[in-house]
Amino acid sequence: MLPLCQDQKIAVIPWSPPAKGRLTRKPAQEEQETLRAQTDAIGKRFYMNEDLAIAQRVSDVAATRDLPMAQVALAWMLSKPVITAPIIGATKAHHLDDAVAAVSVQLTSEEVRFLEEDYQAHPILGHA
Repeated sequence: MLPLCQDQKIAVIPWSPPAKGRLTRKPAQEEQETLRAQTDAIGKRFYMNEDLAIAQRVSDVAATRDLPMAQVALAWMLSKPVITAPIIGATKAHHLDDAVAAVSVQLTSEEVRFLEEDYQAHPILGHA
């Protein structure tokens, strides 16, 4: 969608760029998931098992760069000029710290490509 929006000069305001926390910690086995991940019905509808590959790639880049995963996920989002005002959903002070720090993280084109290459488009959800 981002290339289409950029072509049509449509600004994007993403909701939950950290994917409800899924891009802020290493992909976990089901028994190791946070209580939120286990009980969040909306998150279970919007995020699929296929998304774990993306979380793993965020984890890989973060480990290589010695950065928190949240900063890598937000830096990817900030690399997209069509994104204008992300809704990060900060609930703790360190979420804001990571968001501010992500502004200074410049991903290489290879890192961006690595983060994106396993992405699978999702069906439209939540609209009748």
